[in-house]
Amino acid sequence: MIKNIKPLGFMWETRDPFLLCVHHNDAYPAGNGKMGPAASLSGRNIGQDFDRKDGWNMYHGSQIPGFPAHPHRGFETVTVVLEGLVDHHDSAGATGRYGDGDVQWMTAGSGLQHSEMFPLIKEDQLNPLELFQIWLNLPGISKTARPAYKMLWSESIPIIQSQDTQGRKIETRVIAGSIEDISAPDPAPDSWAAQSTNQVAIWVITLDADADFVLPACEEGVNRDLYFYEGKTLKIAEQNIPEYHAVEISSSEEIHIQNGSVQSRLLLLQGRPIGEPVVRYGPFVMNTQAEIQKAFDDFRATEFGGWPWDRHDPINPADQGRFARYSDGSEEIKDS
Repeated sequence: MIKNIKPLGFMWETRDPFLLCVHHNDAYPAGNGKMGPAASLSGRNIGQDFDRKDGWNMYHGSQIPGFPAHPHRGFETVTVVLEGLVDHHDSAGATGRYGDGDVQWMTAGSGLQHSEMFPLIKEDQLNPLELFQIWLNLPGISKTARPAYKMLWSESIPIIQSQDTQGRKIETRVIAGSIEDISAPDPAPDSWAAQSTNQVAIWVITLDADADFVLPACEEGVNRDLYFYEGKTLKIAEQNIPEYHAVEISSSEEIHIQNGSVQSRLLLLQGRPIGEPVVRYGPFVMNTQAEIQKAFDDFRATEFGGWPWDRHDPINPADQGRFARYSDGSEEIKDS
């Protein structure tokens, strides 16, 4: 039932159809009134700050934490925000603010620039941020799809509350895929996850202390990995799993998970492999080296539509609630 166990680093190793997963968990301080940290940036490698000094990073940001404008082509990003806020801007003119349970599903497709900044809007208290950014590959036929993004707002994401035989609680947040007759919201339309036959699943599972959970079987030939990212001890199929390790498990059998003495959280990534060559260089993921070179040539020539914003690390106003404004001018407002 267990095929492999491996420790997790900053970038988590994943398997086809996924490309990578990054777990951002930053204990940001109070904001400084400009949505940056009210703390000295001295001693940080600004522009490349990944050292977790004082428990948080600036990443590529110089004033506000996050990732200023950068390009992508040939895959999707699925950004699962468990706590905190993200400000999105892109080269198609779209923008938004999301967080605290929201998920952004962005198809880079033929090419898009975007920025992902982490505004620290609270000035009288801490601004913790925890999110997963998951890179999901696109098949060759969809690598030139029109760029777009879709919001899966927290209110629309099923959270299944259940109990084991002893009444201990189990929570499963269904971001992609389904459990029995409960399905996640539809992903972006060109996604590998859009076809149910591809068995793509992204679940965040929270187990009470000592809880027992049975992960249902799915079809043979599907890649399935569990990431034990918070807790103390865990047993999967009677084998002890160290904290902050990934477990490659069978897809065609039920998997018995037994939690230890404190609450644990796991991320499940599952999907049928695309099974095509993967050539990856920086922000581009294609099928051939020639396609990678064309991606660089196209970006130099067009900048994937240019950058319509007045700075490369744009943010929305501090009092702005959660919203999404799309490239066609349509808008969703979740918090006024």
